[in-house]
Amino acid sequence: MKKEKNIYFASDQHFGAPNAKKSKLREAKFVQWLDIVKKDAEAIFLLGDLFDFWFEYKHVVPKGYIRVLGKLAEIKDSGIPIYFFVGNHDLWMRDYFETALNIPVYHKPKAFTFNNKTFLIGHGDGLGPGDKGYKRMKKVFTNPFSKWLYRWLHPDLGIPLGNYFSRKNKLISGEEDVKFLGEDNEWLVQYCKEKLQIQHYDFFVFGHRHLPLEINLSEQSKYVNLGDWIHYFTFGKFDGVDLKIQTHK
Repeated sequence: MKKEKNIYFASDQHFGAPNAKKSKLREAKFVQWLDIVKKDAEAIFLLGDLFDFWFEYKHVVPKGYIRVLGKLAEIKDSGIPIYFFVGNHDLWMRDYFETALNIPVYHKPKAFTFNNKTFLIGHGDGLGPGDKGYKRMKKVFTNPFSKWLYRWLHPDLGIPLGNYFSRKNKLISGEEDVKFLGEDNEWLVQYCKEKLQIQHYDFFVFGHRHLPLEINLSEQSKYVNLGDWIHYFTFGKFDGVDLKIQTHK
């Protein structure tokens, strides 16, 4: 990392929810944040659920979000790397971000190293013990045949239908997943501890839980959950030494 540069992490914006009018207010706030952090960003990581529903047809993507997408394109074109990890609401992302915005897209957690600090980064859905209902649902949603079938729905039907179920189904919406369960019952904490038995990471960075969390797993390792841009407007900032949660006012 260059001196006086920072790496930023954000997750769970869920743009499009609960409706277009309210979503645009949150989109404007997120774009404002992007304008601020681009001034000293070494890189920006978006850890999924940027949209409340996203499905890419061969020649069609969901309508809207032009200010957010335009700002991401501007930042990426300026030379600042942006990395995107799909969440449970944008599982169906294909190559639009890669071809239109030149932003790499990851579907599984991935390791990175910055300033000799090791990171394991991902959205966080379906990891660790428990959550069996969602894990079964995810297998269905990510099955190539299921996606092929859904693509046969006309976008005027498929996208509104996806929006409806994304907001109504609690397994997908995450409404049952927004209370701190205690460290011993947090599935992502258990997942991180299992990973530490195999390989050391200084930081585990995830979203999905919609809760801003910083939990020390050991003296040398920390689990960070980024919160969301619905209630908390929180993000992670790595200054080359430590990663901490901050709030965009």
